[in-house]
Amino acid sequence: MTSPPTGRLFPVGTGHDLVLTRTFRAHAEDVWASVTEPDRTARWFGPWEGDAAPGRTIKIQMAYEEQEPWMEARIEACEPPMRLAVSTIDDHGTWRLELLLSEVDGVTELKLVHHLDSAEGVGEIGPGWEFYLDMLVASRSGAPLPDFDSYYPSMKPYFDGLA
Repeated sequence: MTSPPTGRLFPVGTGHDLVLTRTFRAHAEDVWASVTEPDRTARWFGPWEGDAAPGRTIKIQMAYEEQEPWMEARIEACEPPMRLAVSTIDDHGTWRLELLLSEVDGVTELKLVHHLDSAEGVGEIGPGWEFYLDMLVASRSGAPLPDFDSYYPSMKPYFDGLA
């Protein structure tokens, strides 16, 4: 059974921020490794290759998408173990993403922030991020990986309602 959606949509400047969170009983450095080390990202999103440094572009394989495509991501900011900002450009446009980690007493909160130019399409985008973040949770705990069909289209109305 899939958890209820957690995403929230906030108006900012000329667009919106879609924010989703997950909490881990782990130090920020360990969660950071799960979202930045290629062998660990391969467990829930896909492997990546390249020189991961601010201003550089890496290639990421989307291992859980049809045909497992590769995409490029530019590292906009990398501040271990608290902030990673990337941007991608593909057929769907430009996506600007941030992972923000904060730790208190060995418990780390991870916020995924998708900076959107508009709220259009949030009904498709939100369920995808819920799926991937639950993939991260499952990969860290050894639980079975979730099935995308449990997220979309069932979560679409929730996310459409945020707009």
